Amino acid sequence: MDSIPFARPFVGKEEEEAVLRVLRSGWLTTGKEALAFEEEFSRFLGKGPQGGGPAGSPADGGAEPGIAPPCLAVNSATSGLHLALEACGVRAGDLVFLPSYTFTSSAEVVRYLGAQPVFVDVGPESFHLDCEALESTLERLSRGLPPYPSRQGGEGFGPRGRAAAVMPVHYGGLPCDMAAILDTARRYGLRVVEDAAHSFPSYYSPSETAGGENAFPAGSKAAGYAGTLGDAGVFSFYATKTLSTGEGGMVACGDPELARRISLMRSHGIDRSIWNRYTDSRASWYYQVLEPGFKYNLPDLLAGIGRVQLGRAWELLEMRREIAGAYDRAFGGDPHFSIPPSSPANAWHLYPLRLKAETLSIGRDEFAAKLQEGGVGVSVHFIPLHTMPYYREVYGLEPEDLPHSMESFRREISLPIWPGMDRTMTERIIGLVQSTAARYTA
Repeated sequence: MDSIPFARPFVGKEEEEAVLRVLRSGWLTTGKEALAFEEEFSRFLGKGPQGGGPAGSPADGGAEPGIAPPCLAVNSATSGLHLALEACGVRAGDLVFLPSYTFTSSAEVVRYLGAQPVFVDVGPESFHLDCEALESTLERLSRGLPPYPSRQGGEGFGPRGRAAAVMPVHYGGLPCDMAAILDTARRYGLRVVEDAAHSFPSYYSPSETAGGENAFPAGSKAAGYAGTLGDAGVFSFYATKTLSTGEGGMVACGDPELARRISLMRSHGIDRSIWNRYTDSRASWYYQVLEPGFKYNLPDLLAGIGRVQLGRAWELLEMRREIAGAYDRAFGGDPHFSIPPSSPANAWHLYPLRLKAETLSIGRDEFAAKLQEGGVGVSVHFIPLHTMPYYREVYGLEPEDLPHSMESFRREISLPIWPGMDRTMTERIIGLVQSTAARYTA
């Protein structure tokens, strides 16, 4: 019996034809395909109720029309986050607040700028940055105290500097409580860069605040696609993501000035785009270097794939929703598991199942190994960054300094949830997870 991989890109004839079209055009790097992808992505994010999406989606009439934000294609979400923070004025010595429960790119881009990441715990039973913990950290800094409380008395420890920005991470496809984060950012003068790598096309709406443990917090007022609510939002098109070009990303900016800065800096700080320099007959060789920029542009080969994937965004989401629904029905009443927080807004990049450790005779690592031995690929999202050697040593952090992050990490297993998984695969995964729990019941 073949193994079921943890993730597999969903590509077909249309994506193949897009690649061939670009290859035959004679132009492979950033050009008109990337420009078209940016425009189409921007229109998608600003699109009102025009029909064609699944129930509850903006395209189904579930949201009011918005403003199409400027969008800039980049070669990875990592580079997009770097550009966004730089454009927002984050400089050496500044403090950027983000959850420890995220991938390393979220924090490493802060260090690229010489700034300091300040890790904030996630909420209890949550994978998202805890707004109360963020508020407490900022309040400590406002009183001249370091960000982390002391474990043995005293004023505490951690980096000092100007509180510059907050980076909420829309984990797994479910948006953070952006209303609370935006309110805190406004009161403390922080820029907001959304790490939306997991969340396309996830729509954050006040209508999702009706109550219940899986709803958004009551009182939320911000509305729009995750990634469009702060100063800038960054999407990932990595091979496992909900929209995939293999590698790549997109930055959405509400402020045209930020967009202009990012556009300049993503291509060496040169004042003319690659497409313009090579297709303009007027002194095509001439350009000016305005800033020492970066090499972060997205080539047309990948943009062509992205345009096809964008056109089937709702189709791909519906496939993921069907798998998540099957998992919810299977595991929702099982005493060994806690199913992930959900909402009609969830983009279902991940299905993070939590084990109830007290009901099992084996831990998470062994449970995951049993699933892999049974031919099911699984993963863990994430190992908290404050436990990684670099951040632990530089900032003097211990695992239990962020206890909710550690609790989530010790219990979480990510199950396969990719478009193209058929019902037989889904049922096999469910059967193996349930039989493993039954075999190792405490």
